[in-house]
Amino acid sequence: METPGERCGAAEGGDTPAPGTLQVRVVQRIGEIAAADWDRCAHSAESMAGAGESHNPFVSHAFLSALEDSGCVGGRTGWVPLHVAAERDGRVIGYAPCYLKSHSQGEYVFDHGWADAFERAGGRYYPKLQVSVPFTPVTGPRFLIAPGEDADEATAALVAGLRALRRQVEASSIHATFLPEAEAERAGALGFLRRVDQQFHWDNDGYTTFDDFLGALASRKRKAIKRERRDALATGLTIEWVTGADLTEAHWDAFYRFYMDTGSRKWGRPYLNRRFFSLIGERMPERILLVMARREGQYVAGAINLIGDRALYGRNWGCIEDHPFLHFEVCYYQAIEFAIRHGLARVEAGAQGEHKLARGYRPVITHSAHDIADSGLRAAIADYLRREARHVAAAAEELDAATPFRRGED
Repeated sequence: METPGERCGAAEGGDTPAPGTLQVRVVQRIGEIAAADWDRCAHSAESMAGAGESHNPFVSHAFLSALEDSGCVGGRTGWVPLHVAAERDGRVIGYAPCYLKSHSQGEYVFDHGWADAFERAGGRYYPKLQVSVPFTPVTGPRFLIAPGEDADEATAALVAGLRALRRQVEASSIHATFLPEAEAERAGALGFLRRVDQQFHWDNDGYTTFDDFLGALASRKRKAIKRERRDALATGLTIEWVTGADLTEAHWDAFYRFYMDTGSRKWGRPYLNRRFFSLIGERMPERILLVMARREGQYVAGAINLIGDRALYGRNWGCIEDHPFLHFEVCYYQAIEFAIRHGLARVEAGAQGEHKLARGYRPVITHSAHDIADSGLRAAIADYLRREARHVAAAAEELDAATPFRRGED
């Protein structure tokens, strides 16, 4: 494995490449990259084109470095950072956040069946390369293009570097997950297999209040949401929004207790540690919203959201007391309230969960791209993905017809 700064799949030309030659290198710690240089690419117009955003907090240097510095990735976690940088004449033209994986946990685009089938046939699926944000099923750029660079050319250089890295570390495959559709199309043009799935997002149709949103729903659904919101707080609970300079270690202590309690029951082993939350609180407080529920002077539940320029991204939730409908209030309705008040275009509420449909969240197609080295495995996966895509499209159409919004007379 190459050390930081060394080249991986360098272009021809010896140790001193000709002017204009593209080179690719691997960086084993994002801390080796200046935050300003990374963020300049992560949030460029070229990276954000078609992403419905101008700032995605999950691909920021602050978020990714917090994962590494806290030990949530790296070490023995099965997520080994191997970030790819493409350069021309010593100037970075793009980055790809990449990890060498020894398992398929924490990805939310499930390939366990692919791994099992390949290994039963005598192959070795792990390690693999994952181009993603660890533990985060949120769409955002994965090929981070410097301002003014050609997106097709920079993406092709990054893909060439990823393929060279795959050969070097003897990985079976490269998986770029939760891509904007435009990036998925570019990856497909470069030979990646494309995959689709769905999530549920809430869209702000110019609402100025939560009641405006309720007015767009069928009467029965509108009454159901009002009842849920009333019942959620019936035991004397109050809700607080905490963000920016108001975030304290006491808030993180309380939230982490919720996260661990719920995460341990839901996943067995939560992915994020306590230090991670302190680090993002230090490095990006203005991008964080904690929705906290308090009863009798004590916090009893909470949800963490990250704030983009156009979207609110719901992530983790937890509680230490059970109250009817409190999950819906803290995670979904409060997020809608915040988005309306701050003029955000949508709320992305994470992976899965058809129960979100009745709360005004609509099905949205998500995209990933997969580069499989073994020709036999690639052919089998390609066939599977064709059939899966038809099922996802049919399911999305059926679910969209079941949204709670008014149709005609109400």
